[in-house]
Amino acid sequence: MTPDEFDLAVQQAWNELPRDLRRSITNVVIVVEDRADEETLDLAEIDDPMELYGFYHGIPLTARGNDYGLLLPDKISIYRDPIVAACVNDEEVRAFVRKTVRHEIAHYFGIDDERLEELDAY
Repeated sequence: MTPDEFDLAVQQAWNELPRDLRRSITNVVIVVEDRADEETLDLAEIDDPMELYGFYHGIPLTARGNDYGLLLPDKISIYRDPIVAACVNDEEVRAFVRKTVRHEIAHYFGIDDERLEELDAY
């Protein structure tokens, strides 16, 4: 899968979300990066950048106070290299991207990894 096709897969994953859900997500950008940087790996407590597929950089809705505002957008990073390496074909990549985008959006809403595992959505 080319980088442009991967970017399109991320955009399609966003567009496939229900419209009301997309409208409720504000002040967030989704970016595609090759791999996580060292700072992000430290935050995620992961050593190998090929083991991190996405990351939510921001303050979840459940942790925002009344004074939240006038901040740079939160960021959802989707990491191309690890996702492509974990998949055997383009269709698998698209499915993996969909799952990763949804997973990181769950973090925006304050749903942690433990709860995602309970929901069998990890």
